Amino acid sequence: MDVKVSIATIVYPQHQPFTVDHILPLSHLDTDRNMNVPFRYVRAYAAADHQNADPFDVITAALSTALVKFYQYTGSLHRRQSDGRFELHCSVGSGVSVIPATVDSPLSSVNYLDDADEEFIELLVPNPDQEARLTHVLMLQVTRFSCGGFTLGAAVHHVLCDGIGATLFFNAMAEIARGESELKVEPVWDRSKLLGPREPARTEFPIEEFLSLDKDFVPYLGSNEDVVREICNVKDEWLDRFKIFLQEKSGSSFTTFEALGAVLWQARVKASKTPTKEEVKFGYAVNIRRVIQPPLPAGYWGNGCVPMYAQTTAGDLIDKPIWETAQLIKKSKRNVSDEYVHSFIDFQELNYEKGINAGKWVSAVTDWRHLGHSTVDFGWGGPVTVIPLSRNLLGSSEPCFFLPYSAATQGKKDGFKVLLYIHKDAVVGFRGEMEKFVNMEFA
Repeated sequence: MDVKVSIATIVYPQHQPFTVDHILPLSHLDTDRNMNVPFRYVRAYAAADHQNADPFDVITAALSTALVKFYQYTGSLHRRQSDGRFELHCSVGSGVSVIPATVDSPLSSVNYLDDADEEFIELLVPNPDQEARLTHVLMLQVTRFSCGGFTLGAAVHHVLCDGIGATLFFNAMAEIARGESELKVEPVWDRSKLLGPREPARTEFPIEEFLSLDKDFVPYLGSNEDVVREICNVKDEWLDRFKIFLQEKSGSSFTTFEALGAVLWQARVKASKTPTKEEVKFGYAVNIRRVIQPPLPAGYWGNGCVPMYAQTTAGDLIDKPIWETAQLIKKSKRNVSDEYVHSFIDFQELNYEKGINAGKWVSAVTDWRHLGHSTVDFGWGGPVTVIPLSRNLLGSSEPCFFLPYSAATQGKKDGFKVLLYIHKDAVVGFRGEMEKFVNMEFA
């Protein structure tokens, strides 16, 4: 299926929000080495009977208005000479690139992207090269389908924001597109002030237990070449049965994230044949907007998550029963605290130039089932499908996403799907381990 791409349009703020070029500092969460990547995803919108407007025109007009208050998306990233951290350069007259595209088929022909081929989905999302992603921290693509539906693909540099912060921006665009006179949430910048290091910087939580210092280790470098995409369908019945099994064996109850996370972690490590003495980590992001004291303001749209890790050796992970792995993940959540957040920030302050990383064997997992994507409604209703395309997350090039099925197929399928990236040599072994989960074949 062909995607016909036209020349990009540069969208400028409706009126210039500043008159002098300036530089904005970023927080230590923004400049974490793991954030030096774009995160890319696509939202699919079904045709609406009441809507005859051109989605490209609606979205670019809303973007122009939103950029008055979110003008930082027109900036470019540069490294400071003093310490090598990124800072944001904002120049008068800059804008955001939006690519128009068309597909001469209906969205239903690709099942609203619910199970579409990855090569096709890639054509719906901007994919800037290493240089362009620094000079264009936000790039969009609006692809119109013959049915009247469309997709909105986005490439957002992670240094600027996390998924929650980006959704706040897209919600603002959507409110403008629907004719709202005022934004529900006013954006807040103040990054270095709200999430700056303490004076003096100190690490009272033992962050060094999870993070290493290695200036020569570069996260994600050259690691996507042999990684392939895998999708697993998870039924509610399987999970319910598995949670009962875990509770009977351990005496503890577990969330879906803890229970299924344990299965995926073990399956990946076994299938990858990780050397038994290697330290392996289960990594996930924790929203700290209400954890930190005082809490961050509602309009804060920078990176507001910190990485959390459960860790053990590959040998112990494989040899111990599955419920102990679930308990390890559950126990790691207890570390989430105001002190953990401040210690993480201060660890970045004290050790940034030494090369902070989580090591080689990180299994990164994130749950996208309840992120509020459905609120991003430009007048066609919320997106029926949201698909991530990022392969780099929390220091791992083989991330895993929990995703809902498309709203266009709700009622036809129960449960949800797991989208993950895994080395091609481990795919067969991984599928075998997941089959054991379905059949409850646990020691």
